[in-house]
Amino acid sequence: MKILQIIVLTVFLPFAGNAQETRPFVAIDATGVTMAEFLWLKRLVVVFSDSPNDPAFAKQLELLAQEPEALAERDVVVITDTNPAAATFFRQKLRPRGFSLVLLDKDGGVEIRKPRPWDVREITRAIDKFPLARQEILEKYPSGR
Repeated sequence: MKILQIIVLTVFLPFAGNAQETRPFVAIDATGVTMAEFLWLKRLVVVFSDSPNDPAFAKQLELLAQEPEALAERDVVVITDTNPAAATFFRQKLRPRGFSLVLLDKDGGVEIRKPRPWDVREITRAIDKFPLARQEILEKYPSGR
């Protein structure tokens, strides 16, 4: 019996790696984007900077690109804004100074503001503590009640 299991695993194991699709990291430019497009659908991670050449901005995008699956699992959309002169909707609403990372929940409320880059692990742990996210997890996995 064990030999049969080993043969089955050796035949099908190479296909198991191909079954998982990796999602590419995509960040949306804030120009022309409003909160109404995402309200009650997605959580937003808005990354502000006064220049696309800001080292903190580049580091933040690098950190976010490392684990796009964890962000997609939590319905996260990344929005970037590197032009203070554009006066986008998010700049007017959130009023950042220099580099800033802002987490917004699905209801549009500002949950966390950070003045320096955060990695995906820190972001997802913070999101998992949001009341709305906890409610979603309980609905998804009702045995946890």
